[in-house]
Amino acid sequence: MRVLVAGSSGLIGSALRSRLRELGHDVVRLVRRAPSAPDERGWHPPSGRIDENAFDGVDAVVNLCGASLASGRWSAARKQVLHDSRIEPTEVLAEAVAEHGVPVLISASGINYYGDTGDREVDESAPVGHGFLPLLCAEWEAACAPASRAGSRVVFLRTAPVFTWRGGMLAQVRPLFQLGLGGALGTGRQYLPWISLTDMVEVIVFCLDNADVSGPVNVASPRPVTNAEFTKAVGRALRRPTPWRVPGAPLRLLLGEAADEMLLAGPRAVPGVLLRHSFPYAVEDLDQALSPVP
Repeated sequence: MRVLVAGSSGLIGSALRSRLRELGHDVVRLVRRAPSAPDERGWHPPSGRIDENAFDGVDAVVNLCGASLASGRWSAARKQVLHDSRIEPTEVLAEAVAEHGVPVLISASGINYYGDTGDREVDESAPVGHGFLPLLCAEWEAACAPASRAGSRVVFLRTAPVFTWRGGMLAQVRPLFQLGLGGALGTGRQYLPWISLTDMVEVIVFCLDNADVSGPVNVASPRPVTNAEFTKAVGRALRRPTPWRVPGAPLRLLLGEAADEMLLAGPRAVPGVLLRHSFPYAVEDLDQALSPVP
C-alpha cells in the first residue's frame, strides 16, 4: 500500500514509518515545513493547504497529529493549543480523504474518551465521559465525519499511554524514580491503561490490513494496572524504592484540572475490539514492557 502519514516525526510516527517500510509499504510523510526529501509532501492545516500531489496513489491515511497533553497546567491558551492541534488537522485530512476517495482513514484519539470509570471496566461500547479530555476526544473523532460520509473506512485509535523508555510517559517519570522520589499518586487506586510501543505500531498495521475493523479501537494492553501497581513496577525496573505517596491536594494546586483528569483518575479500559479479533500482543505484562531498561 501507499500510506500517507501525518505526525510521522513523533515517537509513534517514527516507529510506524519504519515498520511500514519494513513490511514493503510505500510511506509518504506530510510535513509542515518545506519538503526536503522525495517521500515528503507539504501541508499547512490552519489554511487547509496540502500539496497537490500528496494524495496521488494513496491507499490509506494515518493521522497522528496532536500536541502533548503532559505540558503542565492547562491554561485557557494551552487548552486551545491542545484542541486546535487535534481538530484542525483532522478536519483538513478528513475532507481531503473524502475529496480524493481514499478508502481508509486511521485517526488518533485517546483512551481518556471514557473519563474516570473507577473500578468499572469499559470497552469501546461505553459512552463518552465527563471533562475536558473526554469532550476533546469526542470532538476529535467527530472531525472525521467528512471521510465517513464519503464512504471511507474510518478507525479511531483510542490510545493509552505508550510505554517505551525512548520517550513519552516513562521518559518523563524516569528522573524522579532514579532519584528515589517515585511514589503512587493520590489513592493509587486509579487505573492506568497502557500499551507498549511495539504493540502500538502493530495495532495500526492490523487496522490497515483488516477491512472489517472500523470505528473506535481501544489501543491498550488487556491488563490495565492501577497507579500503585505502575509505581511499583517502575521501581522494580529501575531498582529504586517507591515508598512515597503524593497526596492529591498538592497535585491539584500545581496542575489544576490536568491533575484530576490525567493523574488522579483514569479509565479501566480494555481492548474489546482487539481481543475479539485475537490481536497477537507482543507485550501483555507490565514488567515485560519495562524491561530491559537502557
